[in-house]
Amino acid sequence: MRRLPPLTALEAFLQVARLGSIKAAAEDLSLSSPALSRRVQALERFLGRQLFERRHQALVLTSDGEKLLHNIAPAIDSLSLAIDEMSASSDVMKIRLGILPLFASQKLMPQLPELRALHPELHLDIDTAAHALTRLGEGLDVAIPLAREIDPALYARRLGRNMVYPIAGRMLTEGPNAIREPRDLARATVLLHRDMPETFETFKNALGLNDLEPASIDHFDSGQLMLEAAAGGLGVAFMLDSHLEDSTDERLVRLFDVDVESVYSYWFACRPRALELRPVRIFHDWMVEKFEG
Repeated sequence: MRRLPPLTALEAFLQVARLGSIKAAAEDLSLSSPALSRRVQALERFLGRQLFERRHQALVLTSDGEKLLHNIAPAIDSLSLAIDEMSASSDVMKIRLGILPLFASQKLMPQLPELRALHPELHLDIDTAAHALTRLGEGLDVAIPLAREIDPALYARRLGRNMVYPIAGRMLTEGPNAIREPRDLARATVLLHRDMPETFETFKNALGLNDLEPASIDHFDSGQLMLEAAAGGLGVAFMLDSHLEDSTDERLVRLFDVDVESVYSYWFACRPRALELRPVRIFHDWMVEKFEG
């Protein structure tokens, strides 16, 4: 049997290939960037082939890298599932769940007592770090991302559809400089989530205001912080209707009585073979029943 490269080198290669960045992959694997680079270089030396092309601050797979990724990714996923099955306890079932904090606090946590009552043996390890989809099979079993679409190589189920809501603090609707109609947004700061960059464009184009430009656009990676910024009068947050409806902050109001469908949704996502695991299937069926409609 031919000697195999270290599993840590293969893990490093897979993460860099999926994220396209040494820095992002190093953060996910809790390594320094130089340490991760050494692992990838060790794999290239072992194979005698260049796996990546270095382009500015990004890495792009070579044809050999693409071939290796295609061949080993399913095997690594199978290995991860086998380890999970061997280490699983008959009394306790665990799911490693990657989820956005706002969905977790607004949607999941209030419903979890019901799931625990139905399946007391099922437990969730919750991870709110970034890049959940890229870590499926490599640290996570299930991800609940907010996205426009999901890689067709993954299993995905949309958890309902949403409308775009412009959300602001009440103070922005009062006084001589109040925001009363969409064109008034030219005087406002628009707040956008990095996972939903096209939300404002979708909204204004649906209203036929393609030329509308706000005073500024500020970006966030936290939905909860966006709501807090909007409540404090720092701008108008373009988010989903559920984000406002599930909020208990009475300082927040919806601007403009217009209906625009969002191109973004929450999804249940996992690698296809993960659905063969009983805890994942139980959690999937419960999530779809609770949140798909």
